[in-house]
Amino acid sequence: MRIISGKFKGRPIMYLKSLSTRPLKDSVKENIFNIIAHSKLINVVLNNSKILDLYSGIGSFGLEALSRGAKKITFIEKNREATNILEKNINNLSARDNIELFKSDINNVLENKKIDKFDIIFLDPPFADKSYIETIKLIKNKKIFSKKNLVIIHREKKTEDNLKNVLNVFLTKNYSRSKILFANFLT
Repeated sequence: MRIISGKFKGRPIMYLKSLSTRPLKDSVKENIFNIIAHSKLINVVLNNSKILDLYSGIGSFGLEALSRGAKKITFIEKNREATNILEKNINNLSARDNIELFKSDINNVLENKKIDKFDIIFLDPPFADKSYIETIKLIKNKKIFSKKNLVIIHREKKTEDNLKNVLNVFLTKNYSRSKILFANFLT
C-alpha cells in the first residue's frame, strides 16, 4: 500500500494484517480521487478541504487526501491495533500538524467533542455493520458538514442499505466485491 499522488506520492503506508480490518485497495482509492477531481456531479474541491475519515483503520483515505492538498483530516477509529499503525503512518509522513486523531467510538466523539464542519466525510465501516446509518443520522442532526459536502461510503457490493431519508446518493461505483457510494446531505 502506498500514497498514490501529491506531496507524499510513493510513500508506503503500513497496514494491519488482520481479518478484523479491510484496507481500501490502491486501485479503488485512486478511482475515488479521480471521481472527486473530475466528476461534474461533485461540487466539492479536495484542495484546502476539511475531511472526516470515519472507521479510518490505517488512514489510507485520509492520508491520501492530505497528500493531495486537503487542509485538515480528522480520523476516528476505535480499534487499538489499527490506531497504532495509523499513528506510525502519520509520523512517517511528518504530517501531525494537519491531523486530529480520536481513538474512540465514533458516536462518542461526535456526541461529546466539539469538531469542525467537514467538506468531505468518508465512511468505511465493517461490511456487516449497519449501525453506520445511525452515525450518518447523527452527523446530519448535528450539522457537522459544510453547505457544499460530499459523503463517500465503502460497502460490500451486495449490501442493501436504506439511505433515502438521510442522504442523496447520486453515484454508485462497483469494484470487485465492494461498492463506493457518493452522496451528500441536502441543506
